[in-house]
Amino acid sequence: MKQLADLLFEANFLKKVPRSGFQFLGAGSESVAEHSFTAAFIALVMSRMVPEADSARLVAMCLVHDLPEARMGDLNYVQKQYVKADEAKALADGCGELPMGNEFRAWIEEFNQGTTVEARLANDADQLSLILELKTLSDIGYSPPGHWLPNVLKRLKTDTGRRLAAMIMESDHDHWWRKIFVDSNNVPK
Repeated sequence: MKQLADLLFEANFLKKVPRSGFQFLGAGSESVAEHSFTAAFIALVMSRMVPEADSARLVAMCLVHDLPEARMGDLNYVQKQYVKADEAKALADGCGELPMGNEFRAWIEEFNQGTTVEARLANDADQLSLILELKTLSDIGYSPPGHWLPNVLKRLKTDTGRRLAAMIMESDHDHWWRKIFVDSNNVPK
């Protein structure tokens, strides 16, 4: 089915769509695909912390929540004050004819409504992905993330999201690898 190949190319295109908020930050960069991967991975971790959550649905929401951005681009909070994106049309045009099109639409709608446990966790995974980026930039010496982080932290909706955010904020971005080579004196010779 050629439409499936088109969908795969469209999803792959997200690797080329930049997340636009970094322009305001003045440092860092990330594609929508990089962000979606991180959010989906965080969602997988969260699904193990909240066993009553439907893991497959939670991860699926994070994988597809920004799929329409392949057609619309990533609109940041400033741009959204002036531009109204038609996410439903972008999604309908991209996968309306596909057997899984209704499922994709349902996941994105659920994500946007934020009323289910999975949607609240997915929204937190979305924000935690940004928190990881901001914390990394802060750790390497950029000061603007310090102005952004308090606002992003306030967007978290679940205790699980807040616990993970606290762990992130209390950790250094490079601790995971530094403990292997630097702190343990296992520097390769």
